[in-house]
Amino acid sequence: MSNKQIAARLGQIILVLLGISFITFALVMLAPGDVVRQMIAGGSDLQITQAEIDAVRKQLGLDKPFFFQYLDWLGRAVTGDLGTSFMAKKPVWEALCERLPGTLMLSIVSLIGMMIIAVPAGIYSAVNRGGAIDYIVRGFTFIGVSLPGFWVGLMLLWILGLHLDLIPIVGGEADFENVIGPALTLIIPMASKYTRQVRTAVLEELHQDYVVGARARGMSETHILWREVLPNALLPLITLLGLSLGSLLGGVAVIEMVFSWPGLGRLAIEAITYRDFQLVQGVVIWIALMYMVINLVVDLSYNYLDPRLRKAR
Repeated sequence: MSNKQIAARLGQIILVLLGISFITFALVMLAPGDVVRQMIAGGSDLQITQAEIDAVRKQLGLDKPFFFQYLDWLGRAVTGDLGTSFMAKKPVWEALCERLPGTLMLSIVSLIGMMIIAVPAGIYSAVNRGGAIDYIVRGFTFIGVSLPGFWVGLMLLWILGLHLDLIPIVGGEADFENVIGPALTLIIPMASKYTRQVRTAVLEELHQDYVVGARARGMSETHILWREVLPNALLPLITLLGLSLGSLLGGVAVIEMVFSWPGLGRLAIEAITYRDFQLVQGVVIWIALMYMVINLVVDLSYNYLDPRLRKAR
């Protein structure tokens, strides 16, 4: 990818962020109900006077027309100031940074666990296509991708937490003991999906002409599989892996709520409940930025991982 193409992609990222920020701002601010009243009271029945509401509205600049409100927010955001969270009583960047370690920890543990399961299972299933192990792997992966994530989380809490006392029922802290439950909940569907993807990719590569040529030259099946087939089979999976990483870094709201995990997904739900528009904007911008940056990094990595692209360049 040339410097011109990279600059064009960065320009696209900026335009997309502008569009996403405007749509999110409009959805939060133009939704039914008084945004200031809900920001102050949250989900409670707290009695609030009109004078208090008017004071907060003026303090936040919400007494101006809608487009001027957005332009005020955008002007501050361009300088790196995403505002102050009314719910958390701190700057939005500080609130995001507090939840980011939990999200990073959950993402890394989930991805590592998924790859440990999916890559060997997918390769073994492809190599033994049509055998008993292949049918067993395909059966388990079919079940894994079909189960709702929140249901898997609740079942893990019920079995591993309540009956076997292996994981905490109530979390709240980002540590290794508390990460087991939400990580397993994410690993089950992710490993199921990627096992099937690895199996399909390996089967497709095993029928390529270069494999036939390698066998004709007397290369061992082990050499063909690990040195020839696997590098080519894993290339298409890098894009899917990047999308999964972007999703995880944006927070997995349902899983985090089930396990009370202190991540960005749970923070987003709390911000929406309070209609804390500045915090909602910050979380959405972070999620969008992670998706686009990771996609850009994946595209750049293809230039170094795919020999055909290196040769064309």
